[in-house]
Amino acid sequence: AFERSEAWRITADKGRLPWSQEWVPYAQISDHLKRAVIASEDDGFSNHDGVDWGALEKAWAKNAKAEDRAAQRAAQSAAANAKNARPPKVVGGSTITQQLAKNLFLSGERTLVRKGQEFVLTMLLEAFLSKQRILEIYLNSVEWGEGLFGAQAAARHYFRVDAARLGNVEAARLGLAHLLL
Repeated sequence: AFERSEAWRITADKGRLPWSQEWVPYAQISDHLKRAVIASEDDGFSNHDGVDWGALEKAWAKNAKAEDRAAQRAAQSAAANAKNARPPKVVGGSTITQQLAKNLFLSGERTLVRKGQEFVLTMLLEAFLSKQRILEIYLNSVEWGEGLFGAQAAARHYFRVDAARLGNVEAARLGLAHLLL
C-alpha cells in the first residue's frame, strides 16, 4: 500500500517513475545491516510482541509537549508573523512490525482509526510470522530514498555492492539514512 502511494506521488510530481527494488532472501542481507536497522528503529524488536508500549507512551508525551510549545509560539508570534510558525515535529513510537503492517496494508495518514487497524495487523503479523520473516519482509520493502525500496536496491544505489556485502560503516549509514526519511 505504501509503495503504491509513493509510486503515484512520484509519478505525479516528476511525470515519471524512477523505481528500484529487488527482493533478496534473509541470508543475503548483511548481519551488520540487520543489527543497524534494529538498533536505529526498534531496539526491543526481539523481545516485544509487536508493540513497544513504553516507546508509544514516550512518543505520545513528547508529541504533546511539542504541540504545546508550538501553540505557545504561534500565540506569541501571531501578531508578528504567523506564517513562520513551524508545525511540531511528530515523534513515532512504532516498532518494525507496526511499520511493516502500515507499509504493507495501510496509508500513512495519522488517525486513531488507522492506528487501531495497524495494531490489529501488527498482532496478526506477530502471530503468524517469525521475527526473522518480519525483518526479512521489512528490509525488502522499506523505503531508503525516493523510489528506492529494499536493502538490495539501497546497497547497490549508495555503495555499489550487494546487500550481503555491506560492512559495519555502510550498514550504519543506511540505518541512519533510513531514520531521516
